[in-house]
Amino acid sequence: MRRETAVRLAGAAAIAVFACVLSLNAAPGEPAPEYVFSYAENQTEGYPTTLGAERFAQLVEERTDGRIRILVKSGGELGTEQEVIWQVQHGGIDFARVSLSQLAEYVPRMNILQMPYLYTGSEHMWRVLDGGIGEEFLDEVSGFDLVGLSWYDAGARNFYLADRPITCLEDIAGLRIRVQNSDLMVDMVQALGATAVPTEYDEVYGSIERGIVDGAENNLPSYESMRHYEVAPYFTEDEHTRVPEMQLCSGPTWEKLSEEDRGIILACAKESALYERELWTEREEESRQVVLSQGVTIVELSEEEHRRFRDAVLGVYEKYCGDDMDIIVQIIREGTT
Repeated sequence: MRRETAVRLAGAAAIAVFACVLSLNAAPGEPAPEYVFSYAENQTEGYPTTLGAERFAQLVEERTDGRIRILVKSGGELGTEQEVIWQVQHGGIDFARVSLSQLAEYVPRMNILQMPYLYTGSEHMWRVLDGGIGEEFLDEVSGFDLVGLSWYDAGARNFYLADRPITCLEDIAGLRIRVQNSDLMVDMVQALGATAVPTEYDEVYGSIERGIVDGAENNLPSYESMRHYEVAPYFTEDEHTRVPEMQLCSGPTWEKLSEEDRGIILACAKESALYERELWTEREEESRQVVLSQGVTIVELSEEEHRRFRDAVLGVYEKYCGDDMDIIVQIIREGTT
């Protein structure tokens, strides 16, 4: 086992010890919680997904009259998203919010929902995820000792560079672009003519600053909150992917719960997701104003260039969705209704 993973597991064990301390130190007359669960979140305090997780924890505690308490650990305290998913599968962490790009490394069919240039916009994506297709994919993780609870927003991912903007397909050729540890993202960037460089999230700033990569890709709030605009001030809104995020419960944790508590947790997860979406919309606009005030150049691709970018990645669809093109067709149709 890698040292980092051992450290994360030790962190999860510390939460379990803390849970015992909480139960032993309940206020006089206040019943000790029946369960104290851990929740892993890799974003910073105050970020929409973190605030959504905290709302989820608050709702669960209120609606169980304090019988279930959920401790949200943000800032990647419990590990990288891939490490967290492994721990959630094995019961080391009880709940988490993870990106679909990371979850797809464990559940490959999740790639369908994050194919490049698939959605016409956020309304299109939410029509898909709030309907039957979304429910089908929440259920998809059940075969991997995970329980899908709800969908969180993470906006659209876009490219940003240190030295110049991307205005056409030719501009990206030969560049070194940081991506997540995701085979799909690697293949997408390389189909566009660039070199993909998988890098951990907290190493992106330094990698751009030292010239290890020419740029990266992410959503606008992440770009702003991690101050990547300081080293990469050219932001191109190509919206190559909309990568929804999923709230998860550990399968072993789920098995401990009564049907009543499962119902409460599902309802609270969905309610917190609606809250997170509102926060996300507000945060995107705030982030836009922040980076513009810092001198960032924001470029919007023309419709013609969007088509060229989409055409360049058609081979990625063939690789990842060959057996599921019927679902791709359904998703595309949702964008025309």
